[in-house]
Parts: sequence; C-alpha cells; structure tokens
Amino acid sequence: MQDIINEVNPKSDLPVFNSGDTIAVHYKIKEGSKERVQVFQGVVLQRRGDGSTETFTVRKMASGVGVERIFPYNSPLIDKIERLKRGRVRRSRIFFLRERKGKSARIKERYNRKNY
Repeated sequence: MQDIINEVNPKSDLPVFNSGDTIAVHYKIKEGSKERVQVFQGVVLQRRGDGSTETFTVRKMASGVGVERIFPYNSPLIDKIERLKRGRVRRSRIFFLRERKGKSARIKERYNRKNY
C-alpha cells in the first residue's frame, strides 16, 4: 500500500512551508538537449489546492520589478525546495505585498517556536 502512495505522491521529502516563508525552489529547465537547474528564491504568497493539484505561488523582486511564479507542488521538474526563513504573517494569502515596495514589503521572521 505504501508503494502505491509513493507513486501517487512522490514529493514526500519536501520541507514544510507556509505563506510568508522565504524559500528557494530548484527548478529543472530543459534547453534543447541540455538540462540545468535554476533557483527561484522569494516569498510564498499562497498555497492552493489539495493532493495532486496543490500549487504554491512565489514572488521575488528582480531589478525593481515583482516577478511571481506558480509551481505545482508535485511537479517532477522541482529538484528540491529549501526553506530559508519562516515568516510571521496572519493571513494564508498575502497578496497585499504586491502593492508594497521597500521596507514596507518586509515580513517579520518567526523564530523557534514549539509545535510548528
């Protein structure tokens, strides 16, 4: 039975992260016959869906322009995900960051707390 579950959900080794966390997503990109890994680092705006249709949105600032990317959680193209910081937010979807720039777009860090 466990083999069937692992076939359906192969990404059981990914870390636990929520909205407000800063993560680095190592994503495989195919260019012609070559394949390389690109790192997309930013803040998680939301997690959406459940099971095999779960996705998460990551936002980063590139040259003063906000870039958002939606990743399927169970994508075979995701090599690994690293959680760099735990953010302290009060909402599950933090779209208010889109209008903010500079210091007002910062998220407080959540430090070691039990039961997280």
